[in-house]
Amino acid sequence: MCTAITLQSKQREMFFGRTMDFSYDIDPSFYIIRKNYTWNNILNGRQISDYYRFIGIGQETDGVFAFFDGVNERGFGAAALYFAGYAQYDSQINNPYKESISSVDFLHFILGQCESVGDLERLLPHISIVGFPDPVTKTVAPLHWIATDVSGKCVVVEQTAKGMALFQNNIGVMANSPDFSWHMTNLRNYMNVSPTQNQETFWGEVWLTPFGQGAGTMPLPGGYTSPERFVKTAYQRNHVPTPRNRIEAILTCFHIAEGVTIPKGIVITDRGTYDYTRYTVFANMNTGECFFKTYDSAHISVASLWGNDQNDMRPNCLGKLSRPVRFESV
Repeated sequence: MCTAITLQSKQREMFFGRTMDFSYDIDPSFYIIRKNYTWNNILNGRQISDYYRFIGIGQETDGVFAFFDGVNERGFGAAALYFAGYAQYDSQINNPYKESISSVDFLHFILGQCESVGDLERLLPHISIVGFPDPVTKTVAPLHWIATDVSGKCVVVEQTAKGMALFQNNIGVMANSPDFSWHMTNLRNYMNVSPTQNQETFWGEVWLTPFGQGAGTMPLPGGYTSPERFVKTAYQRNHVPTPRNRIEAILTCFHIAEGVTIPKGIVITDRGTYDYTRYTVFANMNTGECFFKTYDSAHISVASLWGNDQNDMRPNCLGKLSRPVRFESV
């Protein structure tokens, strides 16, 4: 259960981020992957070199990196979200016509290879995504991906029984199942939602008036299912005033995310575990700065793609996302 959004400021800076809602225990860190970093394709051992430097949130378990989201030096960003019941990967590891990439490595692959959404669009026909157990859940996680760049262009990548599909995402929002086309069609059920106040009306001889401000938003869903989160976030994202600058943009992003942030205990899985918002992160695509906060701390921290160099070519771990609680004295 996750929700992702894009947002652009009046200064034309692009922001992209997500809530990470997960029912498995994770202990993610920020990593910087340097330009020309070489890694082994987990499927066939073939070496892959990253063209671009990127910063990403991920976790290394048993020598395997699983990245959840990130942004590279060219202002291209992407995130992986759960796609239960719909994701269907290829099974052929050594496809003679396409580059086989595991579902675990796909996010890393595109962050290192793509300068823009246009690059991703040109790359996808030559890629075969193969299911592979991730190191966190020990299962083949069903995933789909959202990607965007500094131009504001945004797409969704889904691989289902129908094959690989790329959708233009003009609404700037993504959640989980069903597929993206279904979510976009479902928005038509909420065309009457409005930020303006409902007008007084008569039902026969009975005069009806709104209870107060906000009556135009009454049709908005309030639960935490993927369709409800998609609708609510799409409405908010496309009705907030365009932020004047980067500070307003970051604050606006976090305010929108608060509408679908899940407290612990509200959603419990069939395994008896809590599915809740582990962290929320938004990147300034133009500067490579990632602003984040975790479930245990409401303070916004920042990690940067730049100024964190090391002498070798290994992934540079900037540290865990987990932060101590901070209270500012007045």
